[in-house]
Amino acid sequence: MKVTLLQTDIQWAQADKNILDAERMIAENAGSDLYVLPEMWSTGFATEPHHIAHEENTNAALQWMQDAARRHQCAISGSVAVHLADGTFRNRHYFVDGRAGQTYFYDKHHLFTYGHEDEHFTPGNDRLIVNYDGWRLLILTCYDLRFPCWSRYTTGREYDAIIIVANWPDSRQEAWNVLTQARAIENQCYLVGVNRVGDDAKCHYIGGSVAVDVTGHVVARCGTDVETMSVELDKEELEYRRSKFCVLDDRD
Repeated sequence: MKVTLLQTDIQWAQADKNILDAERMIAENAGSDLYVLPEMWSTGFATEPHHIAHEENTNAALQWMQDAARRHQCAISGSVAVHLADGTFRNRHYFVDGRAGQTYFYDKHHLFTYGHEDEHFTPGNDRLIVNYDGWRLLILTCYDLRFPCWSRYTTGREYDAIIIVANWPDSRQEAWNVLTQARAIENQCYLVGVNRVGDDAKCHYIGGSVAVDVTGHVVARCGTDVETMSVELDKEELEYRRSKFCVLDDRD
């Protein structure tokens, strides 16, 4: 499966501009099976979502994801701040399968209390594993990366790769680098992690979006500027590594 990481400089609360940037980046990297955007890619990390998050059924970012995935016959993954009909706000990670015409979502479970995300957003309570292109993909968002039990196998090898999107600041970049590798190693899976670059009112971001293989080896890593990067995930290699070194058979 060919995956393209879209490391963007998110313009604060300018969904139209961020949509145009994402559209251009996909057009310049045509032919991938999956494109991955950062967390809250259309607005920036809006911990106070009033007047920034849009109603889900009229959300321009989600509508663009669905249209673009259909036009390009691919999948697009990324999180969006949405306001639901029940009055709650969600940091909702959408996985849009344009080939099957399906939209899946995962509501971020671990809200970033240090940044007061929990004061306005409602957490999700369910994990999401999407079946796409012969792969089983665990969908996560940013702060989830710090909690290995949330991504840990329970009854067996439930998924093949982790897709995680983030607004992870430069002050904690080393943790991003280490934890992305750790989650891949301990679960014997691929991991694709997409971060942003640039600035918002509180933080500076230096990217470092990454693809990690089943052994924990960094296949490719983006730099500190706006960048796209495409990688091939190899299912045969994954299965070979898991069968050759059966670590997960000894899990707790």
